[in-house]
Formats: sequence, C-alpha cells, structure tokens
Amino acid sequence: MYKYDPKSLCADEFINHEEILETLRYADENKDNVELIDQILEKARPRFTEKGTFCTGLTHREASVLLACTIPEKIQEMYSLAEEIKRAFYGNRIVIFAPLYLSNYCVNGCLYCPYHMKNKHIPRKKLTQEEVKAEVIALQDMGHKRLAIESGEDPKMNPIEYILECIDTIYSIKHKNGAIRRVNVNIAATTVENYRKLKEAGIGTYILFQETYHKESYLTLHPTGPKHDYNYHTEAMDRAMEGGIDDVGLGVLFGLELYRYEFAGLLMHAEHLEAVHGVGPHTISVPRIKRADDIDPSTFDNGIDDDTFAKICALIRIAVPYTGMIISSRETQAVREKVIRLGVSQISGGSRTSVGGYQEEERPTDTEQFDVSDQRTLDEVVHWLMEMGYIPSFCTACYREGRTGDRFMSLCKSGQIQNCCHPNALMTLKEYLVDYASQETKEIGEALIQAELKNIPRERVREICKDHLEKIQEGIRDFRF
Repeated sequence: MYKYDPKSLCADEFINHEEILETLRYADENKDNVELIDQILEKARPRFTEKGTFCTGLTHREASVLLACTIPEKIQEMYSLAEEIKRAFYGNRIVIFAPLYLSNYCVNGCLYCPYHMKNKHIPRKKLTQEEVKAEVIALQDMGHKRLAIESGEDPKMNPIEYILECIDTIYSIKHKNGAIRRVNVNIAATTVENYRKLKEAGIGTYILFQETYHKESYLTLHPTGPKHDYNYHTEAMDRAMEGGIDDVGLGVLFGLELYRYEFAGLLMHAEHLEAVHGVGPHTISVPRIKRADDIDPSTFDNGIDDDTFAKICALIRIAVPYTGMIISSRETQAVREKVIRLGVSQISGGSRTSVGGYQEEERPTDTEQFDVSDQRTLDEVVHWLMEMGYIPSFCTACYREGRTGDRFMSLCKSGQIQNCCHPNALMTLKEYLVDYASQETKEIGEALIQAELKNIPRERVREICKDHLEKIQEGIRDFRF
C-alpha cells in the first residue's frame, strides 16, 4: 500500500505518484457519471449567508473527475460556476503587475529554459544596481506599482545578497509620483535562513513553479544543477513558510507532462499547504511552455489546446476558490480575455522577459526567457480591461496592512475583503489615470470609477473613497483601506 499523507513534509508522500495514478483511474471511471458530477458541482457552489459567502472547494479527486468529463452541457455548467465564484470573491477587479528580470546567469540544465547553462547563443547579463534603478524608473513611468523579480540560479553570480540588494534598491526609488509598493520574488528554492532574509526585506509573495510534479519527468528535464533535486525543490514552500513567508505562489509549466497529472499534483500541493500550515497558496500561476532561444516547444508532446487550458483555469477557480490566479503575457489577448472571465485575478501588462528589457529594445535572440504573445503596452491593457467592465487594480494594500496568510484568507472566505479591495482598486486606478494614462484611457477610466463608486455597499466607506479620489486628483498619493 502506498503512503499518501497531505500532512507529511516529505514530497514523495504529499505529492504521491501512486495516489495521482489512482486519482486518474477514478476520474476515467467516473468522467461521465452525471450523478457524481452533479454532486461535485453542488458541493462547490457558493453558499450565501449573513456572515458572508462561503465555498468548500474540491479535493484533487473531485476536481479530476470534472476535468475528465466530456459532457458538453456539464462543462458549460463548470464554466458558469467558475464565473459565479470569481465574481463572489474577486468581483470585477484585475490586479496588474510586471516581471523584472535581474539576471540570466544560471547553473542548471533545464531542458525547457533558454537560461540553461549549456546555451551558448544567449548573451549572459546581470543588472547592476544602477541598471536596476533604470529599469524600475521605466516601470514606474509606465504606471506599475507591483513587480515580480526573476533570476536564474547561480550561487556566485546571483547570491541571496544580490537579490536582497536589488529589493532594497527597488523599494528605495521614488520617481515623480511613482513607487513600487510590492515586490514579489520568483527565485530558486533556497534555505529557511534565506527565506527569513527575504521576509525581512519586505517581500510580498514568494513564487516558485514546480515545472512538473511527475518526479521521473522532473529528473529527466533537470539533468544537472541544484534544481535536479526534486524533493528539495518541491518542499521549498514549507521552508518558506517556516521562514515566515505566509504568502506563497504555486504553478506548473503546462506542456512538460500530461496535464491531468499536473492538475492533480498542483491541487495536492495546495491541500498539503492547507493541512500543514492552515493556509493554502496565495496564488496559482498557469504558464504554458512557449518558444524561446534554443527551445522548441514542439519537442515536448504534452501541449494543451486553448479549450483545455480554459477548462483547467475554470476548475482551479472552483477547486481553490479563495486563491488568486495569475496569467502572464505568454498568452494571447484572446486567451487572456477568456480565462479572466473564468477565474484569473492577476495579469501582467507591458511585460518584458529579458534582462534590461524595459530600457533596451528586445531582439528575438537576445535575453528573453520566452516569447511574449501579448505585446500591448500597459495603457492598452488597462484600456482593454475597462472596456470589458473590469477594474484594473494597482493595489498593494493587503500586504502593507498585514492582511497576509491566514488573516487574508479568513477575510476572503468571509467576503469582508471586498470592503477593502473595491475602493482600493478604484483609488489606485485613479492614480494611474492622473499620472500615466492616455486621454482615451482617462475618459473611460473616469466614467468607470463614477459607476463603480455606487457599488461600494457601505456609505461611510464610499464617502471616504470619494474624498480620497478628489485628493488624488489634487496630487496626494497612496491612500488605502
């Protein structure tokens, strides 16, 4: 009998291969079992009470049954339920961020990443602190307030001291009305001590993609370098939480392995964090493998089409209803438009995936980590979101007000977080409109803010928000609930 234990701190036990295979067999046996599917969907529906809106979510087995389902009308029910849950907890707000690549020096041999150490085509680059400053000013001039810093793994070129120095530089830059108010970190798995240092540096969320939960495939795809250690990598979130980082972000790179296996593993990881730490992942990212220098996605035969991708996004929203979901500029405008409706709550805008890309013109063979499919400017992305009725949010208030980890989740689960998020989104959008937006974007944005003010349920909060909006117009910045 295999050992599956979500409370274990051993990766082979909380992401158990045999449990995933048994889950997939169970899902195949029940994929068109209408009675069971209806029971699962009913369990997942929001419950509206006087104390707030509640969802139970789904187990990895229950969600895997829905993923295997081939009945068109049931799939449409899933989409409708995902939309309902998305509206209940995230309203019509979409958080905006940008990646900032610090260095592409890397000692790993990952077969799907152009940063792998054997790639001699790509020029290696590491930003100096002056170059970091220039990149941040360029991002501030676009209107960004939230960054996700990225770096290859190289203990000599990119030690933790370098990352910490970059974070300090980023937070220190106040340019015109610009300021980066939240730095999320996506760097290689590290020690508890280093996670404590990141926490002390004031980071927001620590993000680490698993790439694949299939251990045998993982070892093949990571033949050399410290990332080859599957268990050390997979257990990183537990060390991060031990180090005091209570907001962590999961993700797999869809296309490396069979998507149903990855989907089950991803949800098992979320269940593990909930079981051990009392709070699941703050975010889940859903990247798909894309073409890059020295990387041809066609060599990986597990790619998924857009419809399957949309179904995965919808079911993640249903299974882990309180968790933020992130989609990057890897995806096209059309794909992003579809999955935002189904559950995505954060997107990047005006992104560059090369080291120094915000100051320099990118070339196809330069330092990009992957091809960007959505190449619109931030202003174009903001305008597009508002045309669809969404509020582009540059809010970072929860982190700075201590609403993280289990405190954030308790507020989210009760629905109380919306009393903060909605007015904060409007105020940060107002900042963007006044400081950075084109005239057309300003016009649609001002109309949206006036309409959305009416949707703030508490009169006292609404009046305070109106007052803050007027002060933002006069030049005062950084109000938050």
